[in-house]
Amino acid sequence: QVQLVESGGGLVQAGGSLRLSCAASQRTFSNYAMGWFRRTPGKEREFVAAISWSGGSTNYAPSVKGRFTISRDNNKNMVYLRMNSLKPEDTAVYYCAAERWIRDGFPYEYDYWGQGTQVTVSS
Repeated sequence: QVQLVESGGGLVQAGGSLRLSCAASQRTFSNYAMGWFRRTPGKEREFVAAISWSGGSTNYAPSVKGRFTISRDNNKNMVYLRMNSLKPEDTAVYYCAAERWIRDGFPYEYDYWGQGTQVTVSS
C-alpha cells in the first residue's frame, strides 16, 4: 500500500511563494511517476504538474508553467512543488498522486493519493 502525505500549504499573499512537499511510503519510489493536482470547491480536480520516475521529464498545466516547478528526491522518497508568483486563482487543496510507471511519458490516471494540503492566496 502506498501512502502519501502532503505538507507545506498555507496562506500567502499574491506574488508570494510556497513549497509543497509530499512524503511517499513505497520502497520502490523510483518506480513511480508522481503528480500534483488541485481542487477548488465546485470544480473538478485539475492537473498541475507531473514528474517521471527518474525525474528526467516534467509536465505542467499551461496555467502554472513558468511559475511552478516539480522535483523529486528518490533517495528521500520525496516530491516537491515549488510555487512562485502565486495568484488568487491558485487557491485550492493540492494533492500529491503516485502511479507505478517505468516508461516514457506520463500516466493518464493515478492510483494513489494523499489527503491534500490547503493553499490560500490572498489578493
